[in-house]
Amino acid sequence: MSEPQPATGPATVTEAADAPVEQRKRPPLPVALVLAARPRQWVKNVLVLAAPLSAAKLGHADVLRTSAIAFVAFCLAASCIYFVNDVMDVESDRRHPKKRFRPIAAGWVSIPQGLAAGAVCGLAGLGVAAIANWTTVLVVAVYMALHIVYSMWFKHVPVLDLAMVASGFLLRAIVGGVAANLELSQWFLLTTGFGSLFMVAGKRYSEMVVMGEEAAASRKSLKEYSQSYLRFVWQAAATVTMVTYSLWAFQLASTPDIAHKSAKPWLEISVIPWVFIFLRYSMFIDNGKAGEPEDVVLKDRVIMGIGAVWLVVFATGVILVGARG
Repeated sequence: MSEPQPATGPATVTEAADAPVEQRKRPPLPVALVLAARPRQWVKNVLVLAAPLSAAKLGHADVLRTSAIAFVAFCLAASCIYFVNDVMDVESDRRHPKKRFRPIAAGWVSIPQGLAAGAVCGLAGLGVAAIANWTTVLVVAVYMALHIVYSMWFKHVPVLDLAMVASGFLLRAIVGGVAANLELSQWFLLTTGFGSLFMVAGKRYSEMVVMGEEAAASRKSLKEYSQSYLRFVWQAAATVTMVTYSLWAFQLASTPDIAHKSAKPWLEISVIPWVFIFLRYSMFIDNGKAGEPEDVVLKDRVIMGIGAVWLVVFATGVILVGARG
């Protein structure tokens, strides 16, 4: 699972790693519960927009509505998993330089309160998903079931832990299409799946680089990994992701009609910024600075700039594709 940043302002984050938990100001329980729900991690759920965007349907009112429903449902479901994960890992989190400031590990939220909050979030997530359709409920339920099993057992099993976390990102991408009843391309699924594996393996690699031999104290599966193995995984996943995206983009541009001819150069050119996003992000992984993926993406202006270029180019292409007929 992904780790949140300590609930402090920028000026105290650096100090937090060296300060005892007891010296941090205890927030009110409602605030602590919100922090434990990790709202900063909800940015990952924008993946639910990937399928509608790639199908050039995001501008349709009904698709936008179901996408918003899927986003909210996944935010609640993800928070459910964060509560469960933090309860299961409370002891190991207290030995981690950053995770010890999570509300449950810090003692701001008790274990019964955390479990109760997780149950409420999980039920609320399923309820919101039901507004879209029952297939959306199924995807959200599968996500929660897989990650509860992950928190209880599989997070300590090498390779399976990577696959389970990566599946969470893949399910986020799938639910956007499912909620809007859109057909999902096999290249879209492969790109999303291996892109997720790239992020997860890069995160684990960064944890090993930063914590060294102490990494296994907070995550048992890291005891079985080596830096060279994790480097192989994230590099292989990055390569596959770039290849499958290229095949997907060229497939979208391959239908021989007028609309597609106008879209063709946009979709093919989109491969260039896509590759450079991975090259830039890989630099952070290689330096052991990708332990918090959302911080890397949101705080690095170069990645944000290249990402904006990619989005404009790709969106232009799929809009022109969607303009046919």
